Amino acid sequence: MALTSTVWGISPTKVPDAAAERVDRRITGFHQDDLGDWVAELECGHQQHMRHQPPWQMRPWVLTTEGRASFIGTPVRCRLCETSSPD
Repeated sequence: MALTSTVWGISPTKVPDAAAERVDRRITGFHQDDLGDWVAELECGHQQHMRHQPPWQMRPWVLTTEGRASFIGTPVRCRLCETSSPD
């Protein structure tokens, strides 16, 4: 990870290196969190919220049992796998 420079008093943040590879993991299931938002369970053991919040996030499929079932096995990006070091 490379650090960005400080601009307008904003502290540096990590940004992915150009050589970093996207890591996709398949969805194995879903559950709802304490607020009722749907969370995808990934094959790596990580979890990722799948919210339908128009106009920012358009995922109407997450609202129905059939829609969620149709996404089981679908690969999605796992940023935690991208940033964690291998065991």
